[in-house]
Amino acid sequence: MTISKELLDELLKGCERPEDLLGNDGLMKELKIKLMERMLGAELTSHLGYEDGKDAPTDQTNRRNGSSAKRLKGQDGELPIAVPRDRDGSFEPELVKKGQTRIDGMDDKIIGLYAAGLTVRDIRAHLEDVYGLQVSPDLISRVTDAVLDEVREWQSRALDRMYPIVIFDALRVKIRDADSRMVKNKAVYVALGVNRDGMREVLGLWIADNEGAKFWLSVVTELKNRGVQDILIAVVDGLKGFPDAITAAFPDTAVQTCIVHLVRHSLNFCAWKDRKEVAADLRRIYSAPTADQAGVELDTFEEKWAGKYASIAPAWRRAWQEVIPFFAFDPAIRKIIYTTNAIESLNRVIRKSIKTRGSFPTEEAATKLIYLAIRNFEKGGRNVREWFAARNHFAIMFEDRFNA
Repeated sequence: MTISKELLDELLKGCERPEDLLGNDGLMKELKIKLMERMLGAELTSHLGYEDGKDAPTDQTNRRNGSSAKRLKGQDGELPIAVPRDRDGSFEPELVKKGQTRIDGMDDKIIGLYAAGLTVRDIRAHLEDVYGLQVSPDLISRVTDAVLDEVREWQSRALDRMYPIVIFDALRVKIRDADSRMVKNKAVYVALGVNRDGMREVLGLWIADNEGAKFWLSVVTELKNRGVQDILIAVVDGLKGFPDAITAAFPDTAVQTCIVHLVRHSLNFCAWKDRKEVAADLRRIYSAPTADQAGVELDTFEEKWAGKYASIAPAWRRAWQEVIPFFAFDPAIRKIIYTTNAIESLNRVIRKSIKTRGSFPTEEAATKLIYLAIRNFEKGGRNVREWFAARNHFAIMFEDRFNA
């Protein structure tokens, strides 16, 4: 459809400033109102079967019955429109449904602002400043609460039968306890899977009240109930009771401690001036070609640093049974495990969303925001780099399980 120059000239007559066109009382807003009312009138005509201004069929009792005023919230501020009615109330418009109060993707805009970490107060101020909309806190809460339905569906979706790698990690979030009303540091756990095609997928998130073997067994049992039959390598960060829970549910899974977290834990004991040298010496341990050679490198590290940093080598020895599986893998697989780029980038996205919040009033509020951060994370590139080489080695090392 092409709008004629004459019609445009007529429409733009009297528009001398930008606000005459785009302002709160500008032409564009008025056009939108008129077009919506015209479309609603056309819908009613289709419903009743006769044109406006014409007589209804003599055998038809349902007829036009004036209009009702409605105020819609949208990007142009509030739009006051007249919605046509019929006598028996059977007219259900599609353009503006009964009970609808928002248009123009306003719900998506509110959720987007919430996902960016804005509080309800911040969202209200933004909508009023930018769009001239006065939105109640209850409306914002209702819109964001709708995300919980999406979370429940996401958290119960079916998963793949097998994942070559699943990385389990935790971050701490301040949440007000429902019983004591005290703000507590609660652990939020996420499971990041790498599937057969090298695609990253967040399998779920869990907020723990009481951490330990019982909690972790419930997590891995949930994964099994959602279809996971096998995990080739599970990467964990010294989570108490978790290795036992994994092997109880997936007895053939190789449980591997997260090398990056172990290195970071070690460096926490170091003076800043020694960190670079200590990190280089630790790298000799996890870069060793075999577990035996890694043990030799650990002995060498301890001889060198025990006098100054006596706690580092024992920490590695305590975790050694979850470190040594690492040396059975090809360097292509090792690199994916020890770099943990995927889980680190996920954590960055989550922390960026929650950093503006001092604390969350409920676990549901924390879940909503963290889930939205995960959703944004998964919109980005999800492929693991250099997966082709790693996949070939998985197919050889775990032939029956990987190709099943």
